[in-house]
Amino acid sequence: MAAEGEYESVLCVKPDVNVYRIPPRASNRAYRAADWKLDSPDWSGRMSITAKGKVAFIKLEDKVSGELFAQAPVKEYPSVAVETVSDSSRYFVLRIQDDNGRSAFIGVGFSDRGDAFDFNVALQDHFKWVKQENEISKSAQLGDSGPKLDLGFKEGQTITLNIGQGKKRDKPRPQGSGGVGLLPPPPGGKTAPAPSSGSSNHNIVQQTGSTATGCLLELDSSNSNTVVQSNPSSDLLWGDFSAPASSVPPPSQPQNTTNWIQF
Repeated sequence: MAAEGEYESVLCVKPDVNVYRIPPRASNRAYRAADWKLDSPDWSGRMSITAKGKVAFIKLEDKVSGELFAQAPVKEYPSVAVETVSDSSRYFVLRIQDDNGRSAFIGVGFSDRGDAFDFNVALQDHFKWVKQENEISKSAQLGDSGPKLDLGFKEGQTITLNIGQGKKRDKPRPQGSGGVGLLPPPPGGKTAPAPSSGSSNHNIVQQTGSTATGCLLELDSSNSNTVVQSNPSSDLLWGDFSAPASSVPPPSQPQNTTNWIQF
């Protein structure tokens, strides 16, 4: 029975329920509502389901006065205290008890199928809660009796924390203005000297006169295009290229050839 001092909660109330006298069970087969006198119920009233602690109580009360007709204490469900019939979902068999502990079996039925569904669900939810409470109490007892995990520091034990000392990241190397890094010079390489201002891109011009005895062409080391200019008197020795070859007179031989440089 429920312990003293626990409050009583109401789980479900149904205003219309019928009570039937049922014949004693002759065998172990399930109850059948067809064996009852469904057209003439023995009592009609309301039903309320209350819970006090882990025990549920099904109370049959008068609709007007609220006087208790009978009650069935239920300690577990499904059990012999509440049984279903084999031929309908609207009828149940209850084991009622009086204050002296005497018990009897009666049949109850609902005119609405939804009322029978609510009655069944109210009992299932209550005993589901009872099962969870039993598991919690068992786990608490096992936790108290089992070895406890000691997570404290032992005497002389210390711990070191490195905060804010992450790995240093390599800084990116700066690139040139063009976006491409400059390559270093090859090892052992020689750099060509810059050309001097006095000997680059200058043509040496040697002018000869009509009585010149020699012409020495001085070539520039950085420019192979050397231009030799002569006066008009010396150019006549080569003749006119536009005239036919037969009309060009042979060039005159210089009188003194010893003044020319022999290559």
